[in-house]
Amino acid sequence: MQKITYQQLLNWLKKEVRVSLGCTEPISIAFAAAVAAKHLKEPVLKITGKISENLYKNAIGVTIPGTHYSGVNLAGAIGAIGGNADAGLEVLKGITSSQISEAYSLNKSGNVCISAIETTDFIFIDITLYSQSEQCRVIIRGSHTNVTEIYINNIQQTVAKDLITERDNDSLPHFSLSEAFNFVNHVAAEDIAFILKSAEVNTALSNEGQRKSYGLNVNGSLLQARKNGFISTDVLSQMLINTTAASDARMGGAPLPAMSNYGSGNQGITVTMPVVTLARHLKTSDETLARALTLAHLVAISIHVRYTRLSALCAASTAAMGAAAGMSWLLTKDYQAMCYAIGNMISDISGIICDGASNSCAMKVSTATACAFKSVLMAQQNSAADECDGIVSCNIEDSINNLCKLVLSPMKQTDKEIISIIMNK
Repeated sequence: MQKITYQQLLNWLKKEVRVSLGCTEPISIAFAAAVAAKHLKEPVLKITGKISENLYKNAIGVTIPGTHYSGVNLAGAIGAIGGNADAGLEVLKGITSSQISEAYSLNKSGNVCISAIETTDFIFIDITLYSQSEQCRVIIRGSHTNVTEIYINNIQQTVAKDLITERDNDSLPHFSLSEAFNFVNHVAAEDIAFILKSAEVNTALSNEGQRKSYGLNVNGSLLQARKNGFISTDVLSQMLINTTAASDARMGGAPLPAMSNYGSGNQGITVTMPVVTLARHLKTSDETLARALTLAHLVAISIHVRYTRLSALCAASTAAMGAAAGMSWLLTKDYQAMCYAIGNMISDISGIICDGASNSCAMKVSTATACAFKSVLMAQQNSAADECDGIVSCNIEDSINNLCKLVLSPMKQTDKEIISIIMNK
C-alpha cells in the first residue's frame, strides 16, 4: 500500500462520513431526478431510466423517507417533483405531503418507468425527465451522487464541479489498520472533533426508532423481551437496542437523517452506535469518544474500499468490524487486541449475504453488532482466531484481503442469483 498522509486520512473521513436522509440507493435515484428537474423550465410529465441491478436490489424494497411508499419509480418521481438537487444525499429533506401525492399520481399514471440493466458499474443511473417541450438526461456512476454526464435536449452539458464526487476519492490511497490506529493516537483533538456529529445524528435517529415503531421494530422486540425478563439489562442489550432502533427508523422511512459510512446509512449506524453506547457506559470524555469513532469509521472505510460499494456481502458486517475497532480502542488502546477482535469477526460472520435493502436490514445490523461486542470481549482475553481457522491469517491485513477476495470473485455469482430471485418474485 502507498503510505498515506495525515491530511489524506482526514479527507477520507470528510468524503465518506456524510449525512444521508434515507437509504442511499433510492436516494441516489431521487437525486439524479432532482438534478435533471433543475435543468427543466416546465413541470415534469414523464420519467424514464435504467439503473444497475445492484442499485435496483437495494432500492426496490426500502421505504422512502417521509413516506409510506417504496419502489424505484416512486423514488424518481418524488425526487423530480420535490427534490432539492443542491442537498446531495439529503435531497428529500423537507419534502411535502402534496409533493408526495403529486409524485404518486405521476407514477400511477404509468408515465414513470425505471428498470434494471446489467452493467459493469455497481452504482449506475441513467435517467431522463421530459416536460412539454424539453428533456434532460442525467447519468450517475461509481458512487451515489457522482454525476458524470448531463444532456439537455440531447446536447451534452458541462457538469458542475460540485456534482462530481468520485474523482477526489480516486486520488486517495488505500490504507492499513495500523495507519488508522496510529493516526487516532496522534491526531490533534480539534482536527477530528467534527466526527462527533456522527454520534449526534445517529443517536437522534436511534431515539426516534425507540419512540415510534418503524419497519420490523427489531429494537421494540428486544425492549419487550427485556421487560419480560428474557434478556438482561446490560451493555450488550442496550447496544443492540440503540443500534437496531436507528436502523429500524432509517429503513422504515423516518424523516431523520443518518450519518453514513462509505455511502450507506446502515453502515454508518453500525459503525457508530455500538461505540457510542459503550462510551456512555464508560463515561468517557468527548475527545476519547471522538478518537474511538474516528478509528471505527476509518477501519470500516479501510476494509470496504478493498471491495465494491455494492455486493453480495452484507456491509453491516464489515461496518461492525469498524465498531469492534472503536470499542477495542476504548477498552484497551491496544493494536493487537483490535486486530484480534476483527479477526474473530472475519471468522464468525463473513458469510452474511446482502439480499437488498429492506426493513430486515435491522436484523443483520443486530447480528453484526452482537458479533462485534463478543469479538472485542474475546480479544480482551487474548482469545483469537488464527491461521488454522478458515480464511483467517496470522496477519490482519491478509485476513481482510482474504474476505474481500470472496466478495470480488465467487460472491459475484451469489449476487447474480440474489438479484434474479428478487426481480422474479
